Amino acid sequence: MVNVNIICVGKLKEKYLRDASSEYIKRLTAFCKLNIIEISPYALPDSPSAAQIEMGLIDEGKRILQKINPGAYVYAMCIEGKQRSSVSLSEEFDSLCVSGESNLTFIIGGSFGLSDEVKKRANAKLSMSEMTFPHQLARIMLLEQIYRAFQISSGGKYHK
Repeated sequence: MVNVNIICVGKLKEKYLRDASSEYIKRLTAFCKLNIIEISPYALPDSPSAAQIEMGLIDEGKRILQKINPGAYVYAMCIEGKQRSSVSLSEEFDSLCVSGESNLTFIIGGSFGLSDEVKKRANAKLSMSEMTFPHQLARIMLLEQIYRAFQISSGGKYHK
């Protein structure tokens, strides 16, 4: 069975987001072993300077890197990443699994993104959209797309 880790900065604050996350976690148990690892965000002032933001990204990045399994195939979720269709993401998962990759890790940074070190560690950079979404919604959207990818691979009826 494939191991999927999602490393994310911050917790889901809203009940409706926690409920959505729980639903996809439950659905994904049929396809993979899922682990969500939450990293506390670096404390920044209300109007941080560029230097403070960089310091925060470096701090969060170090803590993220410590949580990555050394043999994992890593996706950095970032704006400069490549957008993929649900079908192509599913095909990519299939290809990785066939080639022996059984540990997939997705990294969702904080509201200021990911450090350069985390992006360098990533095997692939993935972007959900050119549109801007609430930061906490990224986890739900990612969980849904992972679930959809497994459904596509298994020939399930979920994907249309």
